[in-house]
Amino acid sequence: MKISIFRILTVLLVWIPEDGGVAAAGKLKQMQQRRRGWRRLADETFYPSYRDSMPSSLQYRKTSAIFNVLKFGAKGDGRTDDTKAFEAAWLAACKLEASTMVVPKGSVFLVKPVSFSGPDCGWNIVFQLDGKIIAPTDSKSWGSGLLQWLEFTKLNGITIRGNGVIDGQGSVWWTDSPTSTKPTAVRFYGSSDVTVTGITIQNSQQTHLKFDNCQSVQVFDITVSSPGDSPNTDGIHLQNSQDVTIHSSKLACGDDCVSIQTGCSGVNIQNVDCGPGHGISIGSLGKDNTKACVSNITVSDTKIHDSLNGVRIKTWQGGSGSVQRVTFANIQVSNVKTAIMIDQYYCDGSKCRNMTSAVAVSGISYRNIRGTYTVNPIHFACSDTSPCTDVTLDTIQLQPVQENHEPFCWNTYGELKTSTNPPIDCLMVAKPSKKQAQSNYDSCEV
Repeated sequence: MKISIFRILTVLLVWIPEDGGVAAAGKLKQMQQRRRGWRRLADETFYPSYRDSMPSSLQYRKTSAIFNVLKFGAKGDGRTDDTKAFEAAWLAACKLEASTMVVPKGSVFLVKPVSFSGPDCGWNIVFQLDGKIIAPTDSKSWGSGLLQWLEFTKLNGITIRGNGVIDGQGSVWWTDSPTSTKPTAVRFYGSSDVTVTGITIQNSQQTHLKFDNCQSVQVFDITVSSPGDSPNTDGIHLQNSQDVTIHSSKLACGDDCVSIQTGCSGVNIQNVDCGPGHGISIGSLGKDNTKACVSNITVSDTKIHDSLNGVRIKTWQGGSGSVQRVTFANIQVSNVKTAIMIDQYYCDGSKCRNMTSAVAVSGISYRNIRGTYTVNPIHFACSDTSPCTDVTLDTIQLQPVQENHEPFCWNTYGELKTSTNPPIDCLMVAKPSKKQAQSNYDSCEV
């Protein structure tokens, strides 16, 4: 038997006695008053008086709590220490899912080393950066052994976005202690679903942006800017991170535009403007006899100019593990010292002794690499005991700017898919022994 909702409601209304109806009406009125109070409280909490100056990108986020650092005591005058205000704003934002911490435009905030940490924070927090954050330049603000300035740890769904600037004011570090370990400007650790977009990171003390032990990372439309002679100022540094996409960004620094270290896989770099700097590098890997595993890396549709290298793989002698399944495609190089490099004898200038073991390199594809070089078009220096294998070159067109050095290959096995300029006749076509070819690869397979 079918009973409609309308009939049920009709029966209930008829059944309610007159005094009960009055009581129900009174309760309904109380509920409406409470709701109005909740709305008023929500307006005060989520949409404070600075709502009119809210970035347009946040206007649609009507369900998000907004926490402006100015409301937590930040001065934004570039002189006053605003660290505590940033910590307080973060503490409030951390408690709510999909909240937004705002660093407003038109102000300069002096912030000491600080950690924006989980793991108990709500998911999908936005760090909206439209103003400028600067680092202190006095040594007493840093203490000893500190390795990062702005750190985001153990977060899920964290986003940094906006048109603002993070300025490490690193020149004092570069001149006073050029060889010592210096802080990273922005570091993400142990986080997932990370997005960084729109912002500028400049003049970092050392590395500008680092991802360590992170998964599902998106970096796009950012700018990294430091002088070409600033020491060890990598643009983006990846370590123990998977499923990383970097695209549509301009990276100018004093070291690798992108540095891919051990534990990385599923990295896609596309449409990046790199230079000045040291190019895009995998490594260095295997230092101090360590094991390194890197796989499934793609670099494509990218410009590299005024750089020490174009695309490079570098490993130390004595290491173990492997670099596998790497593609460099559609890359324009201009005024680079060495356009294409694999160096299994990497040494950073210290005394390096010969060792037999090596991080194995295999499955490396170079396709449509064009442009100009100043010293070497191609430099493949592979290990005697663990040669490079399955190296393929397709549509390589490289012109010298000054010197016209020949391509160099040592113990490199692979194939030319097309004719090249300059001609490359140093690849070894025959396969190495099975024992050599398999060396170290199995140790990286899960």
